[in-house]
Amino acid sequence: MEEPTNLELLQRFRRDRHELLCFLLSASLVKKVVMPPGAVSLDDVDLDQVSVDYVLECTKKGGVLELSEAIKAYYDELNVPPGVGSGSGKAYFLVTTPESSGPPPPRVPPQISNNESLASSASLSKTYSLRSAPSQQLSVDDEIDDFEDEEEDDGSMEYTSRRRLNDASDLLLALPSFKTGLLDDDLRETAYEVLLAAAGASGGLILPTKEKKKEKKSKLMRKLTRSKGEKTQPQPQQALGLSGLLDIMRIQMEISEAVDVRTREGLIHAAAGRVGKRMDSLLIPLELLCTTSQTDFSDKKSYLRWQKRQLNMLEEGLLNHPAVRIDASERMVTELRALLMKIEEAEGLPSPASVTQRTESLKAMREVALALAERPARGDITGEVCHWADGYHLNVRLYEKLLHSIFDTLDEGKLVEELEEILELLKSSWRILGITQTIHDTCYTWVLFRQFVLTGESDLLQHATQHMKRIAFDGQRSTQERLYMRNLRCSLDNIDGYKELTFVQSVLIPIKQWTDKRLVDYHKNFPEGSSIMEGIVTAAMVAGRLIAGESDQTGVMRMTSTAEMAAVSKQTEDYILSSIKAAYERVLESVDSKSEAAHEHPLAVLAEDVKALAKRESTIYAPILSRWNPLSTAVSVSLLHNLYGKELKPFLDGVSHLTEDVASVLPAADTLEQCLVELLSSVCKDGDADSHYKQQMPPYQIENISGTLIMRWINTQLGRISEWVERAIQQEKWESSSQHRNGNSIVEVYRIMEEVVEQFFSLKLPMRIPQLNGLLSGLDNALQAYTQKVVGQIGAKGDLIPPTPILTRYKKETGIKAFTKKKLLDPRLPDDRRSSQINVLSTAKLCVRLNSLHYAVAQLNRLEDSIRERWEQRRLHNNVSSGRSSDDSDLKQRRVIANRPADVFSTAFDGTRKAVNAAIDKICEFTGIKIIFWDMKGSFIDGLYKDSVSQARMETVVHSLDSVLVQLCDVIVDPLRDRVVIGLLQASLDGLARVLLDGGPSRVFSQADAKLVEEDLQILKEFFMAGGDGIPRGVVENAAALVQQILKLYSLETHAVIENMRHASEQMATGSNAHRNGNKTANDADTILRVLCHRSDSEASNFLKKQYKLPKSAG
Repeated sequence: MEEPTNLELLQRFRRDRHELLCFLLSASLVKKVVMPPGAVSLDDVDLDQVSVDYVLECTKKGGVLELSEAIKAYYDELNVPPGVGSGSGKAYFLVTTPESSGPPPPRVPPQISNNESLASSASLSKTYSLRSAPSQQLSVDDEIDDFEDEEEDDGSMEYTSRRRLNDASDLLLALPSFKTGLLDDDLRETAYEVLLAAAGASGGLILPTKEKKKEKKSKLMRKLTRSKGEKTQPQPQQALGLSGLLDIMRIQMEISEAVDVRTREGLIHAAAGRVGKRMDSLLIPLELLCTTSQTDFSDKKSYLRWQKRQLNMLEEGLLNHPAVRIDASERMVTELRALLMKIEEAEGLPSPASVTQRTESLKAMREVALALAERPARGDITGEVCHWADGYHLNVRLYEKLLHSIFDTLDEGKLVEELEEILELLKSSWRILGITQTIHDTCYTWVLFRQFVLTGESDLLQHATQHMKRIAFDGQRSTQERLYMRNLRCSLDNIDGYKELTFVQSVLIPIKQWTDKRLVDYHKNFPEGSSIMEGIVTAAMVAGRLIAGESDQTGVMRMTSTAEMAAVSKQTEDYILSSIKAAYERVLESVDSKSEAAHEHPLAVLAEDVKALAKRESTIYAPILSRWNPLSTAVSVSLLHNLYGKELKPFLDGVSHLTEDVASVLPAADTLEQCLVELLSSVCKDGDADSHYKQQMPPYQIENISGTLIMRWINTQLGRISEWVERAIQQEKWESSSQHRNGNSIVEVYRIMEEVVEQFFSLKLPMRIPQLNGLLSGLDNALQAYTQKVVGQIGAKGDLIPPTPILTRYKKETGIKAFTKKKLLDPRLPDDRRSSQINVLSTAKLCVRLNSLHYAVAQLNRLEDSIRERWEQRRLHNNVSSGRSSDDSDLKQRRVIANRPADVFSTAFDGTRKAVNAAIDKICEFTGIKIIFWDMKGSFIDGLYKDSVSQARMETVVHSLDSVLVQLCDVIVDPLRDRVVIGLLQASLDGLARVLLDGGPSRVFSQADAKLVEEDLQILKEFFMAGGDGIPRGVVENAAALVQQILKLYSLETHAVIENMRHASEQMATGSNAHRNGNKTANDADTILRVLCHRSDSEASNFLKKQYKLPKSAG
């Protein structure tokens, strides 16, 4: 016989291993086999991937075999080196080559005890490997199978929430507790029994089959493996049907399958024994007690707990909270209580006696309990309804437990997908529990709201608020429901004694109290506002409206009435006042520590904190609260203004002079007041409301105090500036330097003014336009005083111009000799002292004065821009609303002006600019006249055209002017160069006109000389135009117009000049002379007369002798 090959041995080993596992798993050697996910029977499991060692170990222990762990152990064993067991369980022989494993360990391994070995094996079985991915999914199946197949001793199942639940201990129904001590679990399990009975009435109560279990298990698998944040994608599916919906309800209510099966069997057996009665008309606790025995439970403890619950439910439903009133002294009440006690006592008796007493008691109880339960109520026929669970308030507590099934068991903040189907199913329990639409709406609101409190899920709050609005008022209910609802009352013992509440009040008052507790300090409970706060405010308002409606029971929807809107507005105002006061107290508590850390006065720190509080109120909370009170911001602003005013008033009463504390507190308080007034004005569009709240906000009067202090300071500083201007002028030498061309005095004046401005804006006190005007006016006056002193030192220009010589007529024989006579002293000439003063005023010093004045204007623009910029920065913090009330009308007007700062600066320094501009013109004119009539008097005024035109021409004068002009341009600043040169041009032309018209007896001109003089005039004009680099031609031509006209007269014949003289004299006599400003013109009789006086012509001389009796030149 041929030996089997390795392949055949492997196939035989695999087949034998498969048969061994099938035997172990199918026989009763293992207590229970838990299938992996997706597997229904062993046919769905690959036994080649199941660890035989793990199965044998479970078989020895007689425990539960989890095939998912067996598969995981199989893959874990693949990572262990293959070996051959020695039978002892402690020594192994490696099949691999020892050489490839390295040297043996140098020490002997420690002994391992049996316990440590088991712990190590357990730890190894739960380790992860690269091929253990399937085992991570199998862990979910463990929960499913335990959930489906294992019988819980307490009859319920628990799930671990995926979110941390909040504390809701302060939100409880305003209902009395049960005398029997019923727990929430008792109510939940009984509620499920009621639901099964209600479903059985429609024929939908059947025992679950294997196929339905598999379908349900797959659906639950999808739920359990869904992450918390994962959204369920809607999938097309068939209707669940009543059986599937009940299965979902069982899972949602955390009822184990064993309890479900036991309850279904009991109800079905009870209905079979009560032929002709609907299942929902059965006395369910009694029927279950009769059809369920201790053998249906895993242990006696679970049975006794279950029996106790059923007995307590009978006592509460029939005796303590009956739907039909019953006297506690009636015989049936006493009998029922005694029978309940006997059933409990029977469990402590020996076996035969216990069974006998329990059976007899149940038989007697059936007669008494049914007699109590089937008493007619509200006009129903006996036997139609069994009144055992519809008594108030047991019915609403049971219905509350049913409604809790709408929440996802793994994420309590979400509603289940089958919400609509579940709510429709719950309507079937209304007949048993005595639920109406109003009771349902009220209970549903409560369940949603309390779940919101537990989870913080805003969607639940929105749903609760929306459903709360559906709760009908007393007048909106039907007549039958109105009578029924008015009987649903309970009494509660509180601080004020016993208080009777309706059912709606019992539900909504705790909600209202919970919301009020959060909203009376919403700054603390809702630091960021959020939609949750908005929903809570809405819930509080709707709950308050419904509670008031229950108290009045008028049936009028009060939200549409003016009184209701006023009540809502008052409620919102109460929230604001309470929360603002609480927040303000917290701010006060932290002021001292902040003051010490920031080294500021506590009132300054408090003002900043109050301002921050007001802004948070207006931006975060006002948009929410304004829905219920449009003037919510006004309420908070007026309260904060008054709260801070109480702290500020003692400080203001003690202010007498400027100190560091005053400089710290006043700006902060003023800024706070401005902020509050602006917030008030932004919301009070109605004049009456605006006036009402402003009356509640008396001004702090900071402006009056601050304005007085600032004006005192400004006057002191302006006095210093005036003294500094006087000192700077006295010390000024009017000498330029390499660093600057202006004098030092103007630099010092601006330095002291800038220091004052810097100190002014560093005061940090509240400033208004009056204080700014005082500063600007003082600076403007100081600069004008400086300008006047600069101009006043140069004197009058008349001191520079020599007196006009007397008029004479031409005499040929003695015309020239007149100049040889002794020169007499003219009393009209300046004295020696004035002459020395004029000589000190050199051209360079005059230019330095001009440069200083130009520097004053240039720096004035910079100073003005600096003040404007700083004022705008201050105005951002100190902008006052023009509508703010004040007792001082002038102060109110100044606040109006404060919104137009451009008006202040547009004319602030106009006086200085005008004074400086006029001073520059005067000094430029003075400089030109001094150069021509004083410095160049000998060469120009006295020397030009002396003796004859041909012997003293303009070239000599122009040469001197050139050197003077070079010196002048070296000192004067470029912006003033043209103005100074124009002044020199005008003085030169005036000097030329002086020579032509008032040159004295030494100057005579013939008709032929006019051409030479015109050439000289052209030379003078070309000199100032400088080939296009100097004065513009138009300016020069306009300035030379008079001289040009004078030369035109000299170019005429003598008789023509005489005719012009006569014509001008006639016009002067008739008063028709157009020129009356005193300036000479060519058509002026005085000008023509002087031309004739200087005409070297006998005809002219005779005319002057005859008409004007003028003496001859020699005379």
